[in-house]
Amino acid sequence: MKVSFHGHSIVKVQTEDKTILFDPFITGNELTDLKVEEEKPDVIIVTHGHGDHLGDTIELAKKNNSLVIGNAELASYLGFHGINAHGMSIGGAYQFDFGKVKLTQAFHGTGLVTDNNEIIYLGMPAGVLLTTGGKTIYHAGDTGLFSDMKLIGDRHSIDLAFIPIGDNFTMGPEDAAYAVQLLGAKQVVPIHYNTFPQIKQDPNKFVEMVEGDNVKVLEAGGVIEL
Repeated sequence: MKVSFHGHSIVKVQTEDKTILFDPFITGNELTDLKVEEEKPDVIIVTHGHGDHLGDTIELAKKNNSLVIGNAELASYLGFHGINAHGMSIGGAYQFDFGKVKLTQAFHGTGLVTDNNEIIYLGMPAGVLLTTGGKTIYHAGDTGLFSDMKLIGDRHSIDLAFIPIGDNFTMGPEDAAYAVQLLGAKQVVPIHYNTFPQIKQDPNKFVEMVEGDNVKVLEAGGVIEL
């Protein structure tokens, strides 16, 4: 199984027969190596309804008949747009044909800003535990530090975790380094940094703050094999 990072919070998981894409913010993302017209995800998982995470979900899902997984309100919104969406809620898990998905809490905002300067509420933000091929991947989404990350780590053996470090909108490097201790993941990749001026960070400083050698900084397109 190949797991790759593609700038901001985009993560791609390629199993033997499925391509799973997290938070496909491609259009307008100067840090990604992906092109919308080239992506063919079987499954899209969206952590929350902000534009830099929902991204190109609707276009990709319509073009590829992708299954989209997200919180219940977000799934309803996507359903209104003709998308095959599966809604879930925090703490709930579901066994799909490609693996098991469980939503965890995340402390953040949510909502999509329309062209009329209105905000559409799109449910609670979430982190995601994906278990497939005997491995568990944790995508924390956008979140601040919270003590129940230890509970998540205690309850699940996490092989690979994607943790935001950008600060301002999410955890900064110091809190993210502490989150790594709580989660106890075998490998960690920092995400959600350097895309916008407010979240400029040097990921190598984050690496220095983490005890141990389990953090790997990936450039867009970088791959980890599980």
